[in-house]
Amino acid sequence: MAQLASLRKVENVKKKRGVAYRLAKQWDIQLMVVPALILIFIFSYIPMYGVLMAFQDYSIFDGFWASPWVGFKHFNMFFHSPEFWPIIRNTIIISLLKFCIGFPAPIFLALMLNEVRHMVFKRVVQTVSYLPHFLSWVIVAGFAMSILSTDNGSLNILLQKLHLIKEPVGFLGKAEYFWSILVTTNVWKEIGFGSIVYLAAIAGINPSLYEAAAMDGAGRIKQLFMITLPSIMPVISIFMILAIGNLLSAGFEDILLLGSNPVLRDVANVIDTYVYRVGITNQRFSYATAVGLFKAAISVGLLAFANGFARRSGNSLW
Repeated sequence: MAQLASLRKVENVKKKRGVAYRLAKQWDIQLMVVPALILIFIFSYIPMYGVLMAFQDYSIFDGFWASPWVGFKHFNMFFHSPEFWPIIRNTIIISLLKFCIGFPAPIFLALMLNEVRHMVFKRVVQTVSYLPHFLSWVIVAGFAMSILSTDNGSLNILLQKLHLIKEPVGFLGKAEYFWSILVTTNVWKEIGFGSIVYLAAIAGINPSLYEAAAMDGAGRIKQLFMITLPSIMPVISIFMILAIGNLLSAGFEDILLLGSNPVLRDVANVIDTYVYRVGITNQRFSYATAVGLFKAAISVGLLAFANGFARRSGNSLW
């Protein structure tokens, strides 16, 4: 046992020396990472200091240390607020809709593009599908409002030409249509860009697997389920873990722009827009910080749960 322990110590020392040696040898490459680390520290870690406001009646004139401490007062105010359950309901429903529809959509697109043999057509579809990702939500929201407008909106004109409606419908003025419009717009904007990762994972699959499957008589559909999907499952698992961790992040820019109509307040008010409204507009900094901290704590719990569940299959983040 003593010899085994000494051998383990020697191996650990070699590993430490090996890491230190590689870092010293690659000092010029490692130096390139320093600016990114500095930016992360400045914009991600230093702002964590502001979490103190959630436990204070913060005043911009008194600062962090002079503002009175109130414990969990603002958390209790949020939990007992009449807006609490409608906000949580909207957040969960919108997040689940985006997850159930928006998460598998890039996978389906990548699988379909992988079956296309006409390279020119494939590249055109890829380009057209991922270009909306680079458009800001202001442009996308304006585009959606133009299509759904009651005054010469493309959708209303089409529906009238097909005799499906007699008069233009104000889609963005009716609550029953808002979630569908929001999710559809999100999928259209992100489906192409999300498929790039899955296409890259599919491209890394060993072609000999498909050749062996074809020799055994497996068709394209069977190869899809027996080779392609299992091979990209680690990538799917990682993105699923991250998506579950963001289940309370229903969105901000898209909901703020598409749901600006006061009629939609009951279905468009989520945690992020609520924090913006009470924190920035009404200047209730401590209350908004408490709401944001509540969301962050739940998100961390969901991320840990999803990672622990995925660890059973060996595809966890940590």
